[in-house]
Amino acid sequence: MMLFSEARGLPVLTLTEAEEVGALRSLTVDAVSGVVTHVRVRGRHSRRETVLAWGALHAIGPDAVLVRTTAEPAEVPPHHELPGLRILTETGDTLGAVQDVAFEPETGRIEAVVTAHGDLPADRLLGLGDYALVVRAA
Repeated sequence: MMLFSEARGLPVLTLTEAEEVGALRSLTVDAVSGVVTHVRVRGRHSRRETVLAWGALHAIGPDAVLVRTTAEPAEVPPHHELPGLRILTETGDTLGAVQDVAFEPETGRIEAVVTAHGDLPADRLLGLGDYALVVRAA
């Protein structure tokens, strides 16, 4: 298991040339399926952001991210930054804000959303947008 906060800032390198592409800036999540779908990489020498599909990754380790290709996908889903985002239940109650997200680095599967009140398991995720992360009420 790895936290989004641990992945942020890791150097992103190509697998075969060990060329540095940039640093991992953020992860894009599909809340309905509960997986990380894309990674966003900020260029090392430029502010340009590259979006890579999760399938382009070879591995995410504690010290680096290795990618098979730097080709950007044809379609890029909307990105919503999870840390700091409000959490609402399906009944309209506020559960605080997302502090971090635990995910499985081999598969991209979300394990839990970390909050000040405890972890929310990924099977409670219902939707994600600019305003909030919506979860099933307990």
